[in-house]
Amino acid sequence: MERIMPALNSQVEELLKAEENELTLWADEVRSSCCGDEVHLRGVIEFSNYCIRDCLYCGLRRGNKKLTRYRMAKEEIVECALMGFRAGLKTIVLQSGDDPGYRREDISRIIHLIKAKADVAITLCVGERDYRDYSAWKKAGADRYLLKHETANPVLYSRLHPGQTLASRLKILGWLKEIGYQVGAGNIVGLPGQTLRDLANDILLMKELNVDMAGIGPFIPHPDTPLGGEKQGGLNMSLKVLAVARIVLRDVHLPATTATGSIHPEGRKMALRAGANVVMPNITPTKYRPLYQIYPGKLYVKESMEDSLVRLRGMIESCGRKIAQNKGHSLKGNGSQILDNLCER
Repeated sequence: MERIMPALNSQVEELLKAEENELTLWADEVRSSCCGDEVHLRGVIEFSNYCIRDCLYCGLRRGNKKLTRYRMAKEEIVECALMGFRAGLKTIVLQSGDDPGYRREDISRIIHLIKAKADVAITLCVGERDYRDYSAWKKAGADRYLLKHETANPVLYSRLHPGQTLASRLKILGWLKEIGYQVGAGNIVGLPGQTLRDLANDILLMKELNVDMAGIGPFIPHPDTPLGGEKQGGLNMSLKVLAVARIVLRDVHLPATTATGSIHPEGRKMALRAGANVVMPNITPTKYRPLYQIYPGKLYVKESMEDSLVRLRGMIESCGRKIAQNKGHSLKGNGSQILDNLCER
């Protein structure tokens, strides 16, 4: 982060101090200009809640002995993806903890089987792996990879992720770009010890990485983690960070995250009005959903995929938006280059 000019950081930091209404209106204008009115639906399959990491905020952490663990069979994952495709989804997101129980060839086979039967884009979100794994999965047909950086503060990162470093995370994000993935990063808003400058640096780091996607959501404390007693991240600041990310990053895909919807019943709708252009319905079989507990209080864990899609389509249309009918690949090149007029606003 030393490469980021202090003046630029200060500009973004000042934006984060602005009124939420002003920022969301501006972000919505930028979203309309750079992304149009389409909202992309990306179906998420949470196929394993095993994780070898011990992140202090995450309910999937290996130290959480209260959690019942599960792994979906390869055939079950593929069938779930095909159900999503038949329901009209254009992107399938395969998400898990950092679980070495699925070998390189296992995930390659899953990707191959889905691609052979469904015309969908595949996003992987399976954590930190070997370079050869990432390369093999790209060759098997994966299109995108989501690896959130969580925080751009290296000291805070190491404190929250025992045995891990931000430098290692950024190295992997570089690998993913090199291999040819459309790459997503993202941060958590409201982490204990986080400052406004950290949040500004999160946005600027994603600009520096030239990400195609950015997942931004609030910190929600999980009672079975070391941070279970900490204060929850606020909706207001989460929406402001999302809005400033849209203003600064412009031509990226920004989801209205499930976490934002979990802390306020209108959270996802508010995010769509603050610059978001993606919604990610959970299409995991309902018997597993309550067990994928990164944070508590997830909504609609017992809702069928069909009912979920009807509800989300209604929400999107109520915002004056429409469902995209394409795969929603990278927007890079659609938006003008940024920050030229940041101080003139």
